[in-house]
Amino acid sequence: MSGRIPDAFIDELLQRVDIVDVVGARVALKRAGKEYQARCPFHDERSPSFTVVPQKQFFHCFGCGAHGSALKFLMDYEGLAFPDAVEALAAQVGMKVPRAEGRAAADDRLAPLYAILAEAAAFFREELARNERARAYVERRGISEAMVERYGLGYGPDRYDALTGRLGKSAERMKQLIAAGLVSQRDQGSPYDKFRDRLMFPIHDRRGRPIAFGGRVIGEGEPKYLNSPETQLFHKGRELYGLWQARQSAQKLKRLVVVEGYMDVVSLAQAGVEEVVATLGTATTREHVELLFRNAEDVVYCFDGDRAGRQAAWRALESTLPRLTDGRQAFFLFLPEGEDPDTLVRAEGAEGFRRRLGEAMALSDYFFEGVAREVDLSTLDGRARMASRARPLIESMPDGTFRDLMRDALAEKTGSRRAAPAAAAPAAPARRPAAKSLQRTLVRSAIALLLGRPQLLSEIELPAGLAAVDRPGADLLRAMIARIQSRPLITPAELLISFEGDPAFDALSKLALVELPGDEEAWREDLSSALQRLVEQHEAERLQVLQRKSSAGLSALEPGEREELKRLLVRLAGGRGAA
Repeated sequence: MSGRIPDAFIDELLQRVDIVDVVGARVALKRAGKEYQARCPFHDERSPSFTVVPQKQFFHCFGCGAHGSALKFLMDYEGLAFPDAVEALAAQVGMKVPRAEGRAAADDRLAPLYAILAEAAAFFREELARNERARAYVERRGISEAMVERYGLGYGPDRYDALTGRLGKSAERMKQLIAAGLVSQRDQGSPYDKFRDRLMFPIHDRRGRPIAFGGRVIGEGEPKYLNSPETQLFHKGRELYGLWQARQSAQKLKRLVVVEGYMDVVSLAQAGVEEVVATLGTATTREHVELLFRNAEDVVYCFDGDRAGRQAAWRALESTLPRLTDGRQAFFLFLPEGEDPDTLVRAEGAEGFRRRLGEAMALSDYFFEGVAREVDLSTLDGRARMASRARPLIESMPDGTFRDLMRDALAEKTGSRRAAPAAAAPAAPARRPAAKSLQRTLVRSAIALLLGRPQLLSEIELPAGLAAVDRPGADLLRAMIARIQSRPLITPAELLISFEGDPAFDALSKLALVELPGDEEAWREDLSSALQRLVEQHEAERLQVLQRKSSAGLSALEPGEREELKRLLVRLAGGRGAA
């Protein structure tokens, strides 16, 4: 498929990578029999419920439900996009990632944009170093040399052709500058530099490459802040200023603080609060939220306490709820009137600001405060209004414990039902299912065997008639067989993840953790036997149905049913195995 890394390469990569090495380099693992255990890196816990299964190259947390392959672990732990995680794992084992023709063409087409943006960033840095007025502004704002270097700050000269004069005015270069959002052009007029007399803030992608800029006017002028327009590289609803730098501050971020301005990010980082990012002059989107939680467990939204700040916070809450899976936490910090993070951290220092972060309002508290605003909860009508506001938002949340708790809290606050009794003490971490659970059904047995070792399928002969088997789970089993046949090297983890989103996924996750009894020879025989018995049972039941129907005479059967009855009788008489 154009633009995608081939599935066959992913399968081969995961065959070469050892998940114990990948996870163990980032989490302290302890051997527990054939497996490894640790405290989960994706949620807080006192006792270990995070398990790595080398035999299946699979990890699973019984506490928060995190699961997957070495590739999925790297994506979740380091906040990498899929292609970047593949690149990282491939480099670890000396493999070169193949690019489909469409992807190569796209890379070739975008390379000039990345290059010209990098040239522009270097030009702006040079201009800041040589311009006394710009340097004086930086000093007046209290920005240290270390922060200028860390965030790559620069200066856009107060001329209409400073950048174009430096980077070139040929037709091809001008086309690239316009495509990169660095140069503007009105109708048929001459192109001109977009950023003039501004302190420049490069916006970096996940790999640290400049993809856009924000500019803060140094003197008088409007707008105070100016951002690059949307381009092929830059979509403001998907990017966060300072995320690249925040990720360099710690291998794994426990928390990300979301502020509104570039200077807020720089000032907080300079004071020592480095886990800070900013949205780019737009409301917090669902893409922003997913990006935040891919990089940290907790997110603190920091807004002004005025009406505009409260509106922005509520939009952030609405975007956050659909992404709030168990283990993720969001908080809201509202600043005193007239203050922003920049002024506040200068007045109170890092410790004072961190203290405020520690006192931030939990999302659940802010949610119920919001839906109850201007509602009289002493009346039935008022409680009904609160419920009507809250329910659609709660239902937008993913399935899980937190959504259940939010429903219970709403019911208690509105009196729509009696409050649930206090929860019992937390149970001990779940144990791996016992091997005997395999014996419940033939379908379950076959699925568990394929999840344990997909390559068993190539070592047996599929029985004729499997496509006709009508049993609970038979469609799922056939779908699993089809996926293995299309990807012969697929790993157990990748096979399981391919069913993510399927209603049966939770049940499959449990089966994937079942320890298979015996050895590979026994598994092969068990799989072959389970599939054969499924066909035999189906045919025996079908034969009974057709014989009962034919007791009133062969004319009672459809033509196809008469042929089916004849075939089944032949097989029963000793022709088993015929087509």
